[in-house]
Amino acid sequence: MSEAHPGALSGLKVLDFTTLLPGPYATMILADLGADVLRIEHPTRPDLTRRMPPQVGNSSAVHGTLNRNKRSLALDLKLPQAREAVYELVEQYDIVVEQFRPGVMDRLGVGFESLRSINSALIYCAITGYGQTGPYRDRAGHDLNYLALSGILHASGRTASGPAPFPIQVADVAGGSHHAVMSILAAVIHRMQSGEGQFLDISMTDAAFALQALDGNSELSGGPALQPESGMLNGGTFYDVYETADGRWLSVGGLEPQFLKRTLEVLGIPPEPGPSSPQDPSGQRRLKQAIAEAVRKHSLKEWEQRFSEEDACVEPVLTLAEALEHPQLKTRRLVTQVAHADGSLQTQIASPLRLSVTPPQIRHPGTDVGAHTREVLEQLGWSSERVEKLLELQLPR
Repeated sequence: MSEAHPGALSGLKVLDFTTLLPGPYATMILADLGADVLRIEHPTRPDLTRRMPPQVGNSSAVHGTLNRNKRSLALDLKLPQAREAVYELVEQYDIVVEQFRPGVMDRLGVGFESLRSINSALIYCAITGYGQTGPYRDRAGHDLNYLALSGILHASGRTASGPAPFPIQVADVAGGSHHAVMSILAAVIHRMQSGEGQFLDISMTDAAFALQALDGNSELSGGPALQPESGMLNGGTFYDVYETADGRWLSVGGLEPQFLKRTLEVLGIPPEPGPSSPQDPSGQRRLKQAIAEAVRKHSLKEWEQRFSEEDACVEPVLTLAEALEHPQLKTRRLVTQVAHADGSLQTQIASPLRLSVTPPQIRHPGTDVGAHTREVLEQLGWSSERVEKLLELQLPR
């Protein structure tokens, strides 16, 4: 990265009170893009991601990635002295991100209204499972629950076996993290124009519900309700995965007529064994059966070779280890090595963002709890005696 361009979000200062996945992933994106992210952690109750295996140094691989490029300030917010530090920081930091249930930050004395009285331009982003309003506002939940209540999980999986959990956290990341970042950046632009801060209410259930852009909107306008293996993209058509001769899987996604035509030619299937229209279930079943029988005749490697030069939307289903070695992903540099303070290297998934002038930059992995406490407080002008008093109060009892 050029020294003239330290980061697209350089100058934004973020106080991060989040834990686990949604909030830390969001602030990781901001930090990768140059924002100054200061993570506020409890001094004796560390984030659960710090203990997730495998361990790398004094932390975990997951924590080291989600909290890269951030500093750590250890504060017990039940202590008046710790709250004083937050009040002084809010005079300098203009964005707060938190992930507690509604009302928790208010009870601690560091909620939106309290902090806005100190900094009227404050952008305060609260990420929760169900939002700040509604009968479920105080209810516990996880990614699976948000997908279940949003109507998404119902149409996943297979007809015979029912809904299936997803291997990634869709509501947490695509819902909570990404919508938080979009909302924060929109609020920053508004503040640039008006000087006005605001409260951002991010519900992971709301955001997951809104992801149903195709079938959801179709049903709202009178279309059929999506069931497992009933839609164009969830197994109701030939757009699906098929088992190969060696027990691996091949993805077939050529929805457009020209792609389907070429796919069938390579598979050795006579043209149009059944209608390809999603509105013809019986024709789709015949087509899927023909594709399944053809794919089972050869190994995954053989199909990879046959489709390697074809414009047909057919690709192998890879493991993560195989994806790491795929030439497309390697060319895009989606994995990086990040150095810890002791010089050891940690392999991490890199930022997928591509900015030609101000690309993301990874400077260091997540740090120990409170690694920057003394540094941050001294930068606020705290005396050594005042810092030591707080550190003493926060020692395990």
